[in-house]
Amino acid sequence: MELPKHVERILTTLESAGREAWCVGGCVRDALLGRTPEDWDITTSALPEETLSLFGPRAEPTGLRHGTVTVKTEAGPVEVTTYRIDGTYRDRRRPESVAFTRSVDEDLARRDFTVNAIARNLRGELRDPFGGREDLRGGILRCVGDPDRRFQEDALRILRGLRFAAALGFSIAPETAEALRRNRAGLGDIAAERIQTEFFKLLPGDHAAEILRDYPEVFGVFWPELLAMVGFDQRNRHHCYDVWEHTLHALDAVPGDVVLRCAMLLHDVGKPACFTLDEAGVGHFYGHPAVSRELADGMLRRLKCGTDFRETVVRLVEWHDRDIPRTDKSIRRALRILGEEDLRRLILIKRADNLGQSPAFWDRQGELDKAEAILDRLPEEDACFSLKQLAVKGGDLLALGLSGPAVGAALETLLSKVIDGALPNRREALLAHLQETGGTGQKEESE
Repeated sequence: MELPKHVERILTTLESAGREAWCVGGCVRDALLGRTPEDWDITTSALPEETLSLFGPRAEPTGLRHGTVTVKTEAGPVEVTTYRIDGTYRDRRRPESVAFTRSVDEDLARRDFTVNAIARNLRGELRDPFGGREDLRGGILRCVGDPDRRFQEDALRILRGLRFAAALGFSIAPETAEALRRNRAGLGDIAAERIQTEFFKLLPGDHAAEILRDYPEVFGVFWPELLAMVGFDQRNRHHCYDVWEHTLHALDAVPGDVVLRCAMLLHDVGKPACFTLDEAGVGHFYGHPAVSRELADGMLRRLKCGTDFRETVVRLVEWHDRDIPRTDKSIRRALRILGEEDLRRLILIKRADNLGQSPAFWDRQGELDKAEAILDRLPEEDACFSLKQLAVKGGDLLALGLSGPAVGAALETLLSKVIDGALPNRREALLAHLQETGGTGQKEESE
């Protein structure tokens, strides 16, 4: 494991001053796994004031109460934190007090999981008092010390642990898994924004579906709507899985993008509320996309999701059960409403939704292939499906004497006609049509 030069320089500076210094946490874990660390954290015997003095203007006191100084480097900021022992946690986030210590082992003892409690110094020596390397080799996620205490200190560690398992494909040690479930109610005390951050890091993981399958009761603490799907028999020949299993198979079939994964997780959340049985005992879910949309919107609002993200997800949820457009005209119409990025997302969602059904109905993939082929071809043909691509602009209509809302209305009408193939997207043809229709773009009914 080779250290980046900017990290080496920080470690060297601290050691040259007679202090111990170690890389610690996720950066060591990822490096040992052969992954590139996203950032580097350092723990040291130097007190915060010493660190500030050693690095001068490059150092910022970003968390002195907890011993943290941020050192600015050409490669980005590096947090340098004094060895510490945590006091009592009362807000399930940070200890009320910390005590600085000269022992790196005492510092490692306060950390969440053994794989994150490994330290590495400048010479490549590893400090691993809790068997983190062995757990890395075994693919096991295990709490440091008493798992109940770890999760009671900060309940968000429950989601962090599940996120690591989803990303790394690790199994969770039985005692850690039991404590995780036992303490799950503590997530109810965690700020929605913190839940959102961890959960949305979990969803793109290669093993996210496995974790959701094994721990639905955990996710049900903040999204109880999910629990209604678990074990819900669809009673329909199109489906060989219950609603929850169908959802997880579909989620596993889309790329690890948080928008796609979130839309896939929520696309059928309204099904249990819409279930009916016909005379033959066949299950139906009439209107479930609209109900799923409303539930998804409320769930995302509770997690304080941004407007753009929330609106994109609920739009995909609402559209997931619609017939996929399969003609040039219908694709252009869909592009006008959704845009190219979301239409491509919708195709991926419909593929995954279909693959989560009974294999006898997987022939729908051919329809999606056709839609995708048209979507790939239209940009090459310079097809018009947005106002930005329309050959006339607002200024052209102002020159014809239109003003105010009439300009926007006329542009929308022209775009509709171009999309439907009634008019070519040529400036002279569009202006001629406007002149013919008196600037409205619409011919009189009598015509």
